[in-house]
Amino acid sequence: MAKNIVIVESPAKAKTIEGYLGKDFLVKASYGHIRDLPKGNNAVDVNNGFTPRYEISEDKEKVVAELKKLVKKADTVWLATDEDREGEAISWHLAEVLELDHSETKRIVFHEITKKAILHAIENPRAIDQNLVDAQQARRVLDRLVGFELSPILWSKVKTGLSAGRVQSVAVRLIAEREREIDKFSVSSHFKVTGDFLADSKKLKAELQEKLKEKTDAEAFLKECIGATFTVSNLEVKPGKKTPSPPFTTSTLQQEASRKHGFSVSQTMTLAQKLYESGKITYMRTDSVNLSDAALEMAAETILSQFGDKYHKRRVYKTKSASAQEAHEAIRPTDFSATKVSSDAREQKLYELIWKRALASQMSDAEIEKTVAEISISTSKKKLTATGEVLKFDGFLKVYMESGDEESEEDSEDNSGVLPPLKVGQVLDMVQLSATRKFSRPPARFTEASLVKKMEELGIGRPSTYAPTISTIIKREYVVKEDRQGRERSFEVLTLSKGKIQEQTKTENTGAEKAKLFPTDMGLLVTDFLVTYFPNIVDYSFTAAVENEFDEIAGGKMAWHEMLEEFYRPFHERVVSTKETAERVQGERILGVHPDTGLTMSVRLGRFGPIVQMQGKDEGKPTYANLRTGQRLESITLDEALELFKMPREVGEFEGKVMKANIGRFGPYIQHDSKFYTIPKDQDPHTINETDAINLIEAKRAADAAKLIHDYAGGELKVLNGRWGPYLAARGENVKLPKGVDASALTEADCEELYQQHMTKLKTEGPAKKKPPFRGKKKS
Repeated sequence: MAKNIVIVESPAKAKTIEGYLGKDFLVKASYGHIRDLPKGNNAVDVNNGFTPRYEISEDKEKVVAELKKLVKKADTVWLATDEDREGEAISWHLAEVLELDHSETKRIVFHEITKKAILHAIENPRAIDQNLVDAQQARRVLDRLVGFELSPILWSKVKTGLSAGRVQSVAVRLIAEREREIDKFSVSSHFKVTGDFLADSKKLKAELQEKLKEKTDAEAFLKECIGATFTVSNLEVKPGKKTPSPPFTTSTLQQEASRKHGFSVSQTMTLAQKLYESGKITYMRTDSVNLSDAALEMAAETILSQFGDKYHKRRVYKTKSASAQEAHEAIRPTDFSATKVSSDAREQKLYELIWKRALASQMSDAEIEKTVAEISISTSKKKLTATGEVLKFDGFLKVYMESGDEESEEDSEDNSGVLPPLKVGQVLDMVQLSATRKFSRPPARFTEASLVKKMEELGIGRPSTYAPTISTIIKREYVVKEDRQGRERSFEVLTLSKGKIQEQTKTENTGAEKAKLFPTDMGLLVTDFLVTYFPNIVDYSFTAAVENEFDEIAGGKMAWHEMLEEFYRPFHERVVSTKETAERVQGERILGVHPDTGLTMSVRLGRFGPIVQMQGKDEGKPTYANLRTGQRLESITLDEALELFKMPREVGEFEGKVMKANIGRFGPYIQHDSKFYTIPKDQDPHTINETDAINLIEAKRAADAAKLIHDYAGGELKVLNGRWGPYLAARGENVKLPKGVDASALTEADCEELYQQHMTKLKTEGPAKKKPPFRGKKKS
């Protein structure tokens, strides 16, 4: 038996650490938290100092039992959970449940899982930091109280089964308010003038800095330029530089991984966790941009050996955020000389991103030379500008360039390139001048990454909360993350060439969205309800102030019970009064009257989502229709609602039988010969044609045929290829095939015997817990 027991959270972390310690150490995993607040209403004693009543999680009872046996036989117990508040709390819970003597138990922390860091931690143990534990408890208790008291109000006033949360509700509000900004946005347009010139037979692009408001202004300017002489009237050459960004924090890593690789926030954190636990990067939950002296030396070594002395510049970054917690180091490689660390392509991509960013932060500035040429027009007071940029020294750009954020205005067109040799007074040959109508763009919808950035700017949440917050609001269907197709828009282009002005009408796709966050009708209704009745809960400044109070508790400057008391009492009073005074909301809105029937049409939130309702049809019974993707209760028009009642619609015929497109509870489908075929997201049930519908049916039949191995007893006994291998589908039961059985050789008698054995087992042992059948994503 090992003299020392080291307890960490995950088995992967345990395996890595065990490799660095000798035979006297046994490393075991707690698999995260071993206990938590129970689900009932007795989780927190609000009248006795907000005392939490913790209980061991059902799925951790075996883990706890094993750990208890091990610690009794060990001389020393080392608690080596993560170094943040959550990790500190896990260590405290372990100490409480395992009945460890705090004076003898050793708490160790490390920012990276390397041999040097682990041995250093063993040499420098400390006690459990109760302030960090209290900060975590305060967050957990407060969030439970808010959720537990708000959710029943939402059940009674909005819809059963809803939930609210202190941080999640604020995140939904951000998305909801952005959506309404977009709704209110008024598109304006202007004309942008660009010119193509030749300077000694070499191409040159220039632009009129002034935006021309009307088409008549653009026409007038181009007419003014007919027969004009274009001369270089001024040349300005300016040296410049570009400076590298600091190494990654949690939020900047999430943003850049999204921009460069399309990773979701939770994907990024999962991959980073694996890299951390395998000892490849430092701890991935951090607000700090600081690098240790050892890291600075490693980075310098790598830069000097790979690129040379002129590429190295030692930089020390300071964390700007006053609220930064556990600010040890930024996210960086544990070994800068390691470039290939994983066979998993996504892990390797994320590692390379971290490696490049950290290394680039210690490299020289990139040196550029920017040339601005002013071009005068002999027939006009207006002037054109040509800009050119030459990279004189690449510096950190040799390794890494940060991606830019999505722009909120019109797309930028970077015409900066290398300009041909120019001199003042030089006359240019005008090839053509073009005036193109450009449209203003509304604020961009949030991506996961830009939402994290906004939350961080507002001080809402902390590194450990961003990913779970976003996952929660999507899971609870307050928000959907999806792509949406754009629409075609026409624009005019006026071109002056060879003394003549020609006009063209072109088209562009506008409004297309990729992996954006859209509020659902439920998200909007709940946000409006909370803003009306619980303004503090969804107030950005208030939420940020609460986060700061958690920081105060972590620093030992505030008592957590007092903080909870100050928050809870007025909140609870508001809960009580809202139960009595608030009216039920469904987002109901009258759209108008049906032109044919004269019946009132309205929209509201139904049991399974937003619906249009036609009152009084069919002897007083309403007729319902589901809203389409992208339609919302607060913005759908009467004409759009009337279109929804054209479903089901006949699409055509196939094999002598009618095909109908319709929208059901679980999405759009084609009905043919009493069978149903799901219409994919990229096709619209209102517009799908006969050919596409037939293709869907044939594709489904082909997939089913590939899945089918045997079909016996009129379809009652089917041997099918499933995701996890062949199985028997028999009279509503899925029967696992015994190991070694050849599915292709099964007879009807074999299948019947397997089914009977399965039913006998069910009678004697009882049914296994089944997951509810997956019926596809509900439509918003």
